[in-house]
Amino acid sequence: MEENHKILFEPLQIGPKTTKNRFYQVPHCNGMGHRWPRTMAEMRGVKAEGGWGVICTEECSIHPTSDLTPATLMRLWDDSDLPVHELMIQKVHDQGALAGIQLVHNGQSVSNYLTRMAPMAPSAAPTDTLNSTQARAMDKDDIKTLRRWFREAALRSRRAGYDIVYVYAAHGLMTLLYQFMLKRTNQRSDEYGGSLENRVRLVREVLEETKDAIGADCAIAFRFAVDELLGSEGMNVAEAEDIVGSLAEIPDLWDVNVADWSNDSLPSRFGTEGAQEDYVSFVKKLTTKPVVGVGRFTSPDTMVSQIKRGVLDLIGAARPSIADPFLPTKIAEGRSDEIRECIGCNMCTSGDYVAYPMRCTQNPTMGEEWRKGWHPEKIPAAKSNDSVLVVGGGPSGLEATLAVSNRGYDVTLAEAGDQFGGRVARESSLPPLRQWNRVSDYRVNLLSTRTSVNSFMQSKLDAASVLEMGSAHVAIATGSSWRLDCVGIHHRFAPEIHAPMVVSPEDVMKGVTPKGPVMVFDDDHYYLGGAIAEHLASSGVEVVLVTPAAEVSGWTHFTLEYEHIQTRLRNLNVEIIANKGISSVGDGYVELECVFTGKNMRVEVAAVVPVTSRTSDDSLFNDLVARQDEWADNGIKTVVRIGDCYVPGTIAQAVYGGHEYARNLEMPIDKDMPFRRENDFEVGKAWPEFPS
Repeated sequence: MEENHKILFEPLQIGPKTTKNRFYQVPHCNGMGHRWPRTMAEMRGVKAEGGWGVICTEECSIHPTSDLTPATLMRLWDDSDLPVHELMIQKVHDQGALAGIQLVHNGQSVSNYLTRMAPMAPSAAPTDTLNSTQARAMDKDDIKTLRRWFREAALRSRRAGYDIVYVYAAHGLMTLLYQFMLKRTNQRSDEYGGSLENRVRLVREVLEETKDAIGADCAIAFRFAVDELLGSEGMNVAEAEDIVGSLAEIPDLWDVNVADWSNDSLPSRFGTEGAQEDYVSFVKKLTTKPVVGVGRFTSPDTMVSQIKRGVLDLIGAARPSIADPFLPTKIAEGRSDEIRECIGCNMCTSGDYVAYPMRCTQNPTMGEEWRKGWHPEKIPAAKSNDSVLVVGGGPSGLEATLAVSNRGYDVTLAEAGDQFGGRVARESSLPPLRQWNRVSDYRVNLLSTRTSVNSFMQSKLDAASVLEMGSAHVAIATGSSWRLDCVGIHHRFAPEIHAPMVVSPEDVMKGVTPKGPVMVFDDDHYYLGGAIAEHLASSGVEVVLVTPAAEVSGWTHFTLEYEHIQTRLRNLNVEIIANKGISSVGDGYVELECVFTGKNMRVEVAAVVPVTSRTSDDSLFNDLVARQDEWADNGIKTVVRIGDCYVPGTIAQAVYGGHEYARNLEMPIDKDMPFRRENDFEVGKAWPEFPS
């Protein structure tokens, strides 16, 4: 361990509990929750194994009037929920870490789809779910009852074995306690509304009653968003300073951040490491209690700096703990250069929104710890002395090479281009996506230390070359290319196109800047269409962004990028046209047609960049399959496609595909059911161990 980093491993007192170090996994959603408890517990347990001193749950609903369905978060409605919690707590405690629970009532931000109970709020208001449901105003009896629910949930938390119990008032309109604190959601005229003191009253009562109930045995944490970045219309630092000052010594721990979630878990396109310091640094000046905060921390030097300068006492992390659950251990062992750094793409947050187990672009084992027995730092040994050839050095090929070498196989990596990274190298050339190069940088760095790996660039292989090399196992990771004919989700057949008008996304990423005006046609609906439009507009090109959908970059709602993307595009004067497909591309113009009425409109442009769908570059694979009768004579046993060459998808999917290939190589995998299921949780079926 570097001398400067020792402060990160000092124990710290939090109320009646002591954490072994300053690494604190703050509460974060994961798409597992009550629905996949073993998956969730094993994921948290692996983080504890990786050295995090505190491991917290996601938000945990305290009552059926706060029903988050369809989200798969935690519940603590009654004692029947305890086994799920006890399972996780045991996994965390087994590794010597503290376990924390974030108790919440979500007030007007839920519709109670499962329970069908009436939502509640400080004042009558529509819920935030776009389904014509409203929340009723709480009366005094409701408030008294709510306080009882919090107290009972706290007592259950202690019985379950939690060390830290949260009172949660953060992330904007997501939490009822925060709704009471905000002027725009609290229009009450009684002692719980009006003045700041009155709006904070319920929070104070819940904090004091929670501490009274369990404070002798459990630390009480208060999670509070100090600024919503809405100016005077929302919570701001001026009000937050008064709130922190008035509640300063009540909780045992202050967990502070900004709201809403898209500002708290800020994508790397829109913020840097430690971006919240300017907002939260005042808190330690107003309380003697320890303070934890977040900032997508991956650099130990940045962590140390924040502690020594009195910004934070504990280094909070959600996304960095997902990308590398063993981040603390690597720092402790002087292996900071091996940290798998978060790229800030927020693929992890999509699990909460879409209700599936979380995945990570950098860490392909995330969410598979129980389902497949995957561990981020452990992998089964090679089953033979066979050699492996990986063709293509993009995200899938790099991950496959690294993981196969970790198993102990001799690997050759052949890349046709003059740099490793494939699509990651191309996409990270766009300034908004620059930090995404961590996907390739991390893997290339580790591969450079592997004596069992031979890597070659500018090595375009054909079928004859692969046969001649005679590697026993061949993984084709040659990627994919963006289509130029506009075929995608909307256009299943290509419209009439004047080819000289079309510029490929790859060309733009290589530095080609077409003369404007340029139309970016986005039928991919994720980040790239918006990123290309932003890049071109920032270069001074007039840009019109067209999509057949009702909104641009719609899938980025799930990655917390949407509002930031819209704001940036509009600030750059990008014209946005929604609900339009392409009728034809002529010389100097595009005919657009309304997706509903078919009515046409002409837009004069000098070039079109279609971001629609991709075609797998699988010609090498097909050539090898055509010569399968020559495999055995050349020592080849298997040839497979991985990553975008197999099926185009996200970078996370490509990395996962490369890792999956390495894990499964020569292993007895049930291809019909390649993962364990949790439909046995109630009946207690014992699953067999994974092969090692």
